[in-house]
Amino acid sequence: MDKVMNLFLCGVGGQGILLASEVISSACMNAGFDVKQSEVHGMAQRGGSVISHIRFGRKVYSPLIEAGSADLVVSFEMLEALRYLPYMNKDTKVIVNTQKILPAPVATGMDTYPADVFAQLSQRGLSLFPVDAFDIAQSIGETRAVNMVLVGALSAFLPLDEQTFMQVIEKRLPEKIRKVNIEAFLKGKETVKGMLTKT
Repeated sequence: MDKVMNLFLCGVGGQGILLASEVISSACMNAGFDVKQSEVHGMAQRGGSVISHIRFGRKVYSPLIEAGSADLVVSFEMLEALRYLPYMNKDTKVIVNTQKILPAPVATGMDTYPADVFAQLSQRGLSLFPVDAFDIAQSIGETRAVNMVLVGALSAFLPLDEQTFMQVIEKRLPEKIRKVNIEAFLKGKETVKGMLTKT
């Protein structure tokens, strides 16, 4: 693979974005790619915005994705996909977790949550892949596995085999939560694969 791939993850604090980023980066490294990763998690503990840049390829010189150059965006929360539109272009594939987590101004009644998030994204001609990651995680009995559902969804677009991800998850996660997170990963991948076969 000569091209450097740009993966952009966004969401809010507490959604496990940094672990997801670590798993993806490690899998890319284990597959033999050069990887650069950078993250911003300023107000993460207060439910603030969290982002992660992952770039991988034969040789990568900078960890930061330039505006308009993300190949794949994974938005762990719907509104965050709108917030980071400047990183996307007409060819960007966007996986959007349909879960809503109300930002502080909305939760306190000072603002309202937009009712047309998907419409706004669709109007820009983006390739959207809506995934109800919370519902999938809930169905396997572990709502904290939302992040692995989304890692699985993302993996459907990456030139990495499934086993590479399995090895990273097995090494990185404690044994007591390993099985459920592997199941979450597989269900996320299966969900997106199902969408791709319909297109």
